[in-house]
Amino acid sequence: MSTPGAYLRLIRIGWVLVREGVISALPSEDLPALPKAAQSFAGLFARRRARHEDRSDRLARAIERLGPSYVKIGQFLATRPDVVGAEFAQDLSFLQDRMATFPVAEARAAIETSLGRPVAELYTHFGDPIAAASIAQVHPAMVLKDGVERKVAVKVIRPGVRQRFAHDLEAMFLVAGLQERFLPNSRRLRPVEVTKTLEQTTKIEMDLRLEAAALSELGENAADDPGFRVPKVDWERTGRDVVTMEWIDGTKMSDVEGLRAAGHDLDALADTLIQSFLRHTLRDGFFHADMHQGNLFVDPQGLIVAVDFGIVGRLGKKERRFLAEILYGFITRDYRRVADVHFEAGYVPSHHDVASFAQAIRAIGEPIHGQPAETISMAKLLTLLFEVTQLFDMETRPELVMLQKTMVVVEGVARTLNPRFNMWKASEPVVGAWIRDNLGPKRILGDVKEALHAAVRLAEAAPEIAAKTEKFSREITAMAENGMRFDAQTAEAIGRAEARHSRSGRVALWVIAITLIVIAWRVF
Repeated sequence: MSTPGAYLRLIRIGWVLVREGVISALPSEDLPALPKAAQSFAGLFARRRARHEDRSDRLARAIERLGPSYVKIGQFLATRPDVVGAEFAQDLSFLQDRMATFPVAEARAAIETSLGRPVAELYTHFGDPIAAASIAQVHPAMVLKDGVERKVAVKVIRPGVRQRFAHDLEAMFLVAGLQERFLPNSRRLRPVEVTKTLEQTTKIEMDLRLEAAALSELGENAADDPGFRVPKVDWERTGRDVVTMEWIDGTKMSDVEGLRAAGHDLDALADTLIQSFLRHTLRDGFFHADMHQGNLFVDPQGLIVAVDFGIVGRLGKKERRFLAEILYGFITRDYRRVADVHFEAGYVPSHHDVASFAQAIRAIGEPIHGQPAETISMAKLLTLLFEVTQLFDMETRPELVMLQKTMVVVEGVARTLNPRFNMWKASEPVVGAWIRDNLGPKRILGDVKEALHAAVRLAEAAPEIAAKTEKFSREITAMAENGMRFDAQTAEAIGRAEARHSRSGRVALWVIAITLIVIAWRVF
């Protein structure tokens, strides 16, 4: 249930977007006459400075005014071009998660509360923050282990961020609910489900123990991978509000000249980056979902080191097969197979024609084969594929959208290292090996083995299933004979809930009306 506060926050969001010129800068080509007129009217209230800025700059300034929670919301929506549109997602992807630092005393208090020990006992030295983001900030520190002092990075949660985010998320749920109610065409995108995903993703990101667990899991998965690693976690100094990890001395991937000056092979780094990402995705079904340049370092030994595991993605076996078959289908020009995979996975509703869908896929694939391999952009391919799936009512698959967005980002980083980067040539060793192992005879043996395990589990659960079925049958029979009845307490509770809903609705309408009057008075 939306509270009056959610309506007020929604009004504030709209007003900030109007003042910073974001509304007036949105694409208006396909808008009906009334919304287009409203957008033009909103442009009259934009700040004079905003009218001369790019849309991405206006958006960055607006989100900075709204606060840290909205930086995180914006970054999440940048991974969902299916929801906000490709252009808007591109603008959001430029958001810089750099915020003002909070006092060292507050960081120390958070650490001591989380770990239950004094900072002086945990670290031999605890320095001032070197970087701050919307959710946490990082401090350099020293620890003593086995008589040896080592440098570590300490990530500490921002005080009060959970409460602020919970309040701001309420407004997001309100927007999603209104969108589903009044824009029927948007229901396919499941905006409420998207908001729930945002809520869950950020809750996980705000528990630094889970980020440490992601670091640990990917570190184990990639232990034998060539050219890639992640920092080691210091579990003794890690809790809900703090994670301590190995300090990384290296060059950021954003510093291309620094990498070149250090003698690193940039072309090899680009290949290693995309191959590592595909290994994690296809082999493990677990990948770093925020692999932009700021989260990637190259250490003195030439190894790529990934940090900041607040956002990770997972793919099941079906989704991994789906991804591999699509890539392989485009490479081999087997468009019918690409279409069949979409239908077999249930991603495209069965009432559509497979041959027509294959024809649409061909319209994407054939132009690609007329280009040099190094000019083919995965970003463009995925954008076109998304446009086609919209025509065939493909429902949003959050895990696939996150994968697509991450792949686009990784490809972009690789191209900054090597402008003539050949995505397909670099990917082939990993994708080809996975397909040989998982789509050939080995896959059949693996499927048979899994089927046998499933049959054994079903046989073990058969007595419990039979008992539950019998109980359910008795309850249905009783309901058919006697009808469904509410007891007096349940009926009274329903009445009270309805009364509260009506009162809060009236209060919210009055609050909105008063707020609009105040805004109009301030403007005029």
